[in-house]
Amino acid sequence: FVIRSGVTGKDRKHVIEFSLKLDSNPEFTGNVLVAYARAAHRMNGEGQTGAKTVFDVPASYLSHRSPEELRREYL
Repeated sequence: FVIRSGVTGKDRKHVIEFSLKLDSNPEFTGNVLVAYARAAHRMNGEGQTGAKTVFDVPASYLSHRSPEELRREYL
């Protein structure tokens, strides 16, 4: 679980909670590694180099689908 709290405006408090339940942690980890390798390859193809954090990688780079397919399916 990841729980994040914060304040917006003057005194509006918010809490967001993320949870993840896996049948296979090794399979999930492998898929995440492949997704970020795919993203690194795409970014390198665009001339980007250097160290990146997960926050530096656009979410669309993590999928093998085209941006058009992602918009059609998720929007």
